[in-house]
Formats: sequence, structure tokens, C-alpha cells
Amino acid sequence: MKKQVIVIGGGSSGLMAACTAAEFGASVTLIEKNKNLGKKLILTGGGRCNVTNNRSEEEIIAHIPGNGRFLHSAFNQFNQFDIMNYFTSRGVALKEEDHGRMFPVTDKARTILETFIEELKNQNVTVRTNAIVEKILFSENHEVTGVKLDTGEELPADSIVLATGGKSLPRTGSTGDGYRFAKKAGHTITELYPTEAPITSPETFISERILKGLSLRNVALSVLNKKGKKVTTHQMDMIFTHFGVSGPAALRCSMFIHQTKKRDKTDVVTMSLDLFPDKSLAQVEQQMNRLIKDAPDKSVKNGWKDLMPERYLLFGLEKCEIDANQTLKSLTPKEIQAFAAFCKAFNFQADGTHPLDKAFVTGGGVSTKEVNPKTMESKMTKGLYFCGELLDYNGYTGGYNITGAFVTGHTAGYHAAIESK
Repeated sequence: MKKQVIVIGGGSSGLMAACTAAEFGASVTLIEKNKNLGKKLILTGGGRCNVTNNRSEEEIIAHIPGNGRFLHSAFNQFNQFDIMNYFTSRGVALKEEDHGRMFPVTDKARTILETFIEELKNQNVTVRTNAIVEKILFSENHEVTGVKLDTGEELPADSIVLATGGKSLPRTGSTGDGYRFAKKAGHTITELYPTEAPITSPETFISERILKGLSLRNVALSVLNKKGKKVTTHQMDMIFTHFGVSGPAALRCSMFIHQTKKRDKTDVVTMSLDLFPDKSLAQVEQQMNRLIKDAPDKSVKNGWKDLMPERYLLFGLEKCEIDANQTLKSLTPKEIQAFAAFCKAFNFQADGTHPLDKAFVTGGGVSTKEVNPKTMESKMTKGLYFCGELLDYNGYTGGYNITGAFVTGHTAGYHAAIESK
């Protein structure tokens, strides 16, 4: 008799778990509360679905700063190259873009979703959409026995895979149901917080929108602790907004804003912006002095205009109390040093990020200490498996979170199908 596996949640990790469990011989039912499967999947990668990353396993795990080490055992069973092969062997051509990001050649996330839907059909998975799980059923000796739907219908199961997602983007169906189920099974839910979210700032120059809409390319943005030491630094693009900062560098710093606030017991943390991360302070000063020597009679705002965007130049000159209209030759060594220092380390305050419901990724979740990393099975309840964003791990944008979803989904689905009670 086939093993009965129920997968709750039809997102990235749930789709992979359901297809895998069926592939390895289980009779699978996939339950999704939305009308359609993959509601969040089709939003990933800007609607193009960045399916994984072509970097090494060590690099990928380094880009999953929230408990990435937990994934090592799962990667040993199904890794980024297996993900690529999973899709290419099913007729999906992939292409590599910058930073190792892998996309379908169609540039459509729907291509990936349709591949899963076709696989569900091929593996005879029973798909129940518009179905809401009210609770998970357990035996007296802490083994799963099935689920009860909000209609009162009960479905028996030998194994259950929880793939319900986090609490980010609730409009996609990620409303935290899995945390409630996990708690009932005796699990600890670590504090939830938004990650990969734009950063908010109480600074006057932000509220007055002085730099709103200004993009800076290839800068280094850092989060500093109360001792002034760098907690993290990301060298990428960023943009100033009407509420703070956003763009890739800011999104990657966002989780560290929450962690540093909590660790330092403070309401605000200091961020530092380095406009020239590939040059030393001395090299920046030398570059400025060369421009002074080449055109001593030019005004500062015209003589230094090629160094950076004009708005940032004028903003920095005002910060350093330098008259933008004075000639370059009239600058004092002290003024040149002050402006070079501004370019290398403009510090400003951040007080948080956009809330969890507006973030793309949830930090925190089911404690990884209570989950077997080799199987994704609960250490508290036999037959209960976890995968995806529900677990307390999180990565940066660039294909790292979805890689974690597919890797844990495959691991959970495989073991849910083959492990005996």
C-alpha cells in the first residue's frame, strides 16, 4: 500500500515537496488555500523567477546569512546543480545572468510554475485548491495522522509536509498558518522580522526629500553597531527614497538593522555610505587634488562634477560647509580632507525597515534546532516535515531564498515518502 503524504502549501517549496514525494512512490495530496498554485512563485525575480544561483555551495550558503549552515545536509542530497537539472530535464532552458543568477530563457516565472503543474499531473498528485487546513491531527504518541479542513472533512496521512511560507506578502497567502500548526506540534517559533526590505530613516534630509530618487552605483553600505564597528557591508547599487534607502545594497542590510537594534538595545542604528569602496581615503584625496590642479579656476561644483551625481555633490558640500561656487584653488587642505572623508563615510541613522507584510522574505520561524537537517522532519512529532520560508533561515535576493525553498522542499518530500514510522 502506498504511503499517504499531504503537503500543505502550493508555493515554491511545497510544489517541489509534492512532486518529489510522488516521484518516490507516495500517494500525494497537495493542499493550497488560494484559488491557484504558486501565487508568490510567479512574483519572484521580478516576475522572471530566479530559480537558483550558479555559484558554489559555500558561496550560496554564505549568501544565506540567517542560519544557512542548517542547509548543508540538504545540499548534500539536492543542490543548486540538481535544481538546474530538474528544470532542464523537463524541457526548461535556463540562462545565467550577473552574479550567477539563473533564469528561464522565457524570462517568465509562469514557465517554472507550469513545469511543476505538468509534473504534478504526471505524478498523479491530487491537488486541492481553495482548501483551508484547520488543524493537523495527531495520535496519542505524537505521530501525525492527518488533517482536518475548515469544512470538517478529515484527510488521513502517514506524513505531512508543512510548506506554508512565512508572513511576508500576505496577499499571496503567506499569513503565518504554519507557525500555528508548528506550535501545536510543540515547536518553538523564533522572533519573526522582515528581511530584504527597504530601510527607513528619521533623518531630516530624508523627510525633506533632498535626495529622493537619487541612485548611486556600486557603493558600499554598512550597518554599524554601538561601538562603531561594521556589522555588515554590501557593495552594490542603492537609491534614496522618501522614507529612507532602498535598492540591492539596502535590502541586503535590512535584516542586520533589526538584529543590531535588538542586540544594542537601541531605537536607531548608524549606517555608513562609502561612495568609492574601491579607493582608499588617500586615493580619493589625490583624485580631488588632481582635478584642482587641472582646473584651479573652476568652481567646486563644476570642477568636481564628474566625481559623482550633482545632487550628492551639492549635498556633501553643504554637509562639509563648503561653498559650491568658490574656486577649486581656494579650497583649504582641511576642506579637501573633510569632503574626501564624507565621500568615504557618510553616516546617517536608520530606525527600521518596511514591515513584514511589505517585505519579500520573512526572517525567523520554526527553530532549526528542533528539525532534523538531514530529513527536515520534526524532532518532536513523527511524520511532520518542514520546508521553505516557514523555517528559521533566510537569504539575500539573487536566487538564494528560492534555492533554499527547492532544496528543503525536495529533502522534505523525499523523506516524507520513504521514511517509515
